[in-house]
Amino acid sequence: MARNDLTLGDLTARDHAFYGLVWAGATLSARVDQALARAHDLPLSWFEVMLWLHAQDGPVAASDLGAKTLLSRSQVSRVADSLQARGLVERAPSPTDARSVRITLTPAGREAFAAADATRRAALAEAFDDRLDEQDIAALEGIWAKLKQPPAEAPKG
Repeated sequence: MARNDLTLGDLTARDHAFYGLVWAGATLSARVDQALARAHDLPLSWFEVMLWLHAQDGPVAASDLGAKTLLSRSQVSRVADSLQARGLVERAPSPTDARSVRITLTPAGREAFAAADATRRAALAEAFDDRLDEQDIAALEGIWAKLKQPPAEAPKG
C-alpha cells in the first residue's frame, strides 16, 4: 500500500477531530522549534517560558510558570537555568516566600524574545496564518476556551 493510501479507517468524527488536533499541534510545534533552533539556537520550550515572562509586568514565580506552560515545574527550572546562563533571565528570591524564586526577562532577554517571536511568526505564516481567516481563528479560540474549562463534576447521588 502506498503511503498516501493510509487512512484512519472507521474512526468517528470525534476521533478524527482529536487526531487532527494532535497532528496540528505536533506539526506546527515542530516547524516553530526547527525555525527557532536554526535562527536563534533556542528550543521551543525556552521560547514558551520567555513568552510568558514577556507578557508580565514583573518577576514571576517559577511555580506559576510551571502551572501555565506545557512544562513541568522541574522542566521550567532547567529552562530557567539555561536562559540565565545565556543572560536572558534573572532570578531573585521571592519577597514573600523564602523557598520560592521569581524569574524575569533581562533587557537582552526581551531583545532575544522579540527576534525569536518574529521567527515564530514567519515560520507559522504559510502553515497557519495564510490558511486561516478571521472566522477560523475565532472558531479555534472558542474551541480552545471550551477545552480549557475544567470538567463538570458528576452529580453525587
